[in-house]
Amino acid sequence: MTLELFAHPFSSYCQKALIAFYENDIPFTYRMLEDPGVAEELAALWPMKRFPILRERDRVVLEATSIIEYLQVRHPGPTRLIPDDPDLAVEVRMMDRVFDNYVMTPQGKFVFDALRPADRRDPHGVEEAGRMLDTIYAWLDQRMKDRTWAAGETFTLADCAAAPSLFYADWTHGIPERFEALSAYRARLLRRPSFARAVEEARPFRAYFPLGAPDRD
Repeated sequence: MTLELFAHPFSSYCQKALIAFYENDIPFTYRMLEDPGVAEELAALWPMKRFPILRERDRVVLEATSIIEYLQVRHPGPTRLIPDDPDLAVEVRMMDRVFDNYVMTPQGKFVFDALRPADRRDPHGVEEAGRMLDTIYAWLDQRMKDRTWAAGETFTLADCAAAPSLFYADWTHGIPERFEALSAYRARLLRRPSFARAVEEARPFRAYFPLGAPDRD
């Protein structure tokens, strides 16, 4: 049995999947996108050329959330990232979508816009993305005032999504100091061994960040 993960350590969505592997110490073969031939192999598996992608024998699983779900079904470990309680599982999946859609997506708008030629940039779109982040920061700060993790007191799929999204979002459009609960949650995520490992593995690639990586974290 060989699990292959097509990924890059600096990618936020790849980090999301990597956290799940590291939480349960699941062995896998890292197919890093910078290695010769790997990008071409990934494109043959998925013409959208997006990663991460998980392959196990003839089974190919796309998207970080689906990869985490697959690991729990096929390679379960002591950390249950999707709770057995159905009501709590709904909340976990809801928060997973919140972090992907309302933190990761607007954060990515800043990054992708910076990569465009200067005459093709979208300042209006970037401004809208900043407003979305301001709104979700305020909502998340209120939510995190009475809990340790995104869905309560247990680390879940939602926190796998939260960790890289808040990590990069704070670099991009800083979390205001007044949002103390949200900032404390981000700090807890950085101390979680699974995410700390992902951050360290990505550290050599910080020069890739087009907005300039801050000298912290």
